[in-house]
Amino acid sequence: MSNDSSLLALLTTTPLFAVGLTLTAYLVGNGLFQRLKRPSWLPAILIAALLLAGALALIGLPYATYQQGATWLTVLLGPATVALGMPLYQQLPRIVELWRPLAICLPIAAALAAFYSLAIAWLLGSSNTILASIAAKSVTAPIAIGITEQLGGTVALLLGALLITGVITIPCVSLAARFLHIDDERLIGFALGLNGHAIGTVRAFELSPTAGAFASLGMSLTGIFTAVLLPLAWRLLGMGG
Repeated sequence: MSNDSSLLALLTTTPLFAVGLTLTAYLVGNGLFQRLKRPSWLPAILIAALLLAGALALIGLPYATYQQGATWLTVLLGPATVALGMPLYQQLPRIVELWRPLAICLPIAAALAAFYSLAIAWLLGSSNTILASIAAKSVTAPIAIGITEQLGGTVALLLGALLITGVITIPCVSLAARFLHIDDERLIGFALGLNGHAIGTVRAFELSPTAGAFASLGMSLTGIFTAVLLPLAWRLLGMGG
C-alpha cells in the first residue's frame, strides 16, 4: 500500500498525470458517446466527467491535487473560445440580418438565465456562497470563473453547475423547438449557445455550421452581458457581504 501511495504521490508531482487522465477520460467518453449513437441527453463531456470522477475516487486522488495539475488545460479555454470567432465571421451577413431581434432577445434571456437559478436556490435557503457560485452557470467557463471569483463563489461548484446546465439545455432546447415548431437553425443555435454555453455550442455545430455560428454568437454575447452587469447587480442588491 505504501508503494502505491508513493507511486501516486510521484505521479501527481507533474501536471502531465492530471492532463493525461483528463484526455483519456474524454477520449473514452467520446468513444462511448459514438457507440451509443450520439444521444443528445448524454453528451460525451458528461460521460467523460463521470469517468474522471470515478477514476479520482478509485485511486484516492484529492480533487484539489487533480485541479492543480489540470490547470494547464484550463488555460486553453480562453484561446478555444476566441477561436469561435472564425465561424462568426463566416456567418456575419446572416447575423446582421437578425441583429434587431437578437439585440432584444439577448438581455432578456441572459437575465432570466441567471435569475431563475438564483431564485430557486434562494427559495431553498442557499447561502450567499452557493448563490455566487451558480449565478454565472449559463456563461462559458473562462468568463464564468472570473465572474464567480469576483462574486465570492466557489469555482468547483460553478464547474458542476456549468456541466449540469449545458447537459440539460440540449434536450430542453430540442423539445421546445419541436413543441413550438421552430426549425430555423439560426434560432436553435442561438438558444443553445445562450443557455448552454460551450456544451450547447458543440451540439449546435453537430446540427450545422450555421447553428454553430449562431450558438457561438449567443455564448459570446451572453458572456459579455453577464460579465458587465451581473457583478453590478450583485452589489446593488447587497449580496457582496
